[in-house]
Amino acid sequence: MTTYYLQTPLSGKDVEKLVAGDVVFLSGLLFTARDKAHALIHRAGSPISLEGAALYHCGPIIQDSRVLSAGPTTSGRMARYTEQILEQGVRAIIGKGGLPGEPFRNRAVYLAYPGGCGAAAARQLSARAVHLPELGMAESLWVFEAKEFGPMIVAIDSQGKDLYQEVRRSAQMRI
Repeated sequence: MTTYYLQTPLSGKDVEKLVAGDVVFLSGLLFTARDKAHALIHRAGSPISLEGAALYHCGPIIQDSRVLSAGPTTSGRMARYTEQILEQGVRAIIGKGGLPGEPFRNRAVYLAYPGGCGAAAARQLSARAVHLPELGMAESLWVFEAKEFGPMIVAIDSQGKDLYQEVRRSAQMRI
């Protein structure tokens, strides 16, 4: 296990070196999106470039442009949009609970951020802009400036290793 401090936008080389189980801290721009933003991006395209982006499955609580809470939401709800989001150049998806690993192969990673840590996450994030505000605070596409955001675990790497699948296999073998 290695610890990495990476800067967005992420390159292909950045994600290629990450191995499932590594620890990552991100600095730079980070984008949030939940169900409604994913659906709108699916239908109409993204209002911003996602090339090299880190996309955080998060419904933040913002007050007067200050991030009060920014914990991860369950990624599984957005699974049907993963392929299209990655096609737009996203290099990392951050959330909890995982996603199917195959779309990440040779292009991106899934970073697990601990659930229940929204207040801790907020201390590492500053709101810079909001897109799609008509979707409401939690569902809008927020642009955050991150400063050593983490720790996050590489749960799915770009070589196909998937910690969630490993746990499922291990549990099945014990049953």
